[in-house]
Amino acid sequence: MGSDKLSSFSRSVSFKQRATNLGSPRFSRKSWVSRNFTVLIVFGSAVSFLLAISGGYLYVLPSLTKAFHEVSIPTTSNGGECDIYDDGDWVLDNSYPLYNASDCPFVEQGFNCLGNGRTDKDYLKLRWKPKGCDIPRFDVESTLEMLRNKRVVFVGDSMGRTQWESLICLLMTGVRDKASVFEVNGNQITKQIRFLGVRFGSFNFSVEFYRSVYLVQHNWSPKRAPKRVRSTLRLHKLDDISAEWRNADMLIFNSGQWWVPEKLFGTNLTLRECEVPNQPLLETRGQDNSSFSDAIFSVVKTMTIPVTIMHITPMSAFRSDAHVGTWGDKPSLSDCSHWCLPGVPDVWNEILLSYLHSTHSSTIWERMTSNSTIAR
Repeated sequence: MGSDKLSSFSRSVSFKQRATNLGSPRFSRKSWVSRNFTVLIVFGSAVSFLLAISGGYLYVLPSLTKAFHEVSIPTTSNGGECDIYDDGDWVLDNSYPLYNASDCPFVEQGFNCLGNGRTDKDYLKLRWKPKGCDIPRFDVESTLEMLRNKRVVFVGDSMGRTQWESLICLLMTGVRDKASVFEVNGNQITKQIRFLGVRFGSFNFSVEFYRSVYLVQHNWSPKRAPKRVRSTLRLHKLDDISAEWRNADMLIFNSGQWWVPEKLFGTNLTLRECEVPNQPLLETRGQDNSSFSDAIFSVVKTMTIPVTIMHITPMSAFRSDAHVGTWGDKPSLSDCSHWCLPGVPDVWNEILLSYLHSTHSSTIWERMTSNSTIAR
């Protein structure tokens, strides 16, 4: 790439995440390049909970003290505040990528772009650099110890599954006995399986994924419903597999892509051609803004369980170069929604893990350690 710094930008959104100790993610967007909205919510509690989604609000058991967390990362320059997501650059870093997808058995073939014939590699060597602070470098040894005896659960769609795969591959770089890391049911990683769980035997923790694209109950059309009604969503009830999420030390949700009209009502489903550029975009054409984000931010502030929002839309909106494109499992179709691995989801996980390592989150982890049980 001609320059180490690729795109410098500064924007305001309705809700600003500030930083003094660490960061948080997820995102939205639609354009000729990509159509996806993803919001990552981390629930730092081991108690059983009830989560209902209706009209853009979340409600959880009110027995806990209100705890809305803004994520931050340590400043390294002037000690002031740092806007993690809205103000920064994608910079060249030759220490990336952090793993080889072909050496990680938990990356599904459709996300391994290099393995599927992609020849350019610049997209692999970029890291996110917020202005005024640095995202701490991934330390696999301390992270494996931090997760010892824990249970991490991802819930959502293929975007969440990509991040789940990324996290497992990052963690595997520090495991000497690779055979001690295994899928609990012996499954290959594919999108057809609703539950996938990977066990790190040497450290006694699991990283699991549950496919639940709406998070709430999805049923077929009821009797006597109009013909145009093909299915229904019960907004006041969690998905029928939600009982499986209980006793998780950390829950990571994503669902937003499925709530846009094209997905929700089956409109405009014609396949569109898209293009994957060789470098990040210089501007996002406003695709980093979303009313979904505004609703989520306002609701989470009133919640009564420790929640962290990781608003990665702004930083991810520039990385059209890192999409799967024609290097997926269907080369005849250009995929501008999903991400190559290694790639952008690794940076989401670096921010997530930095947050968990921070002093700010230490009391949350202490509470989880004393109250949680890990599935065996």
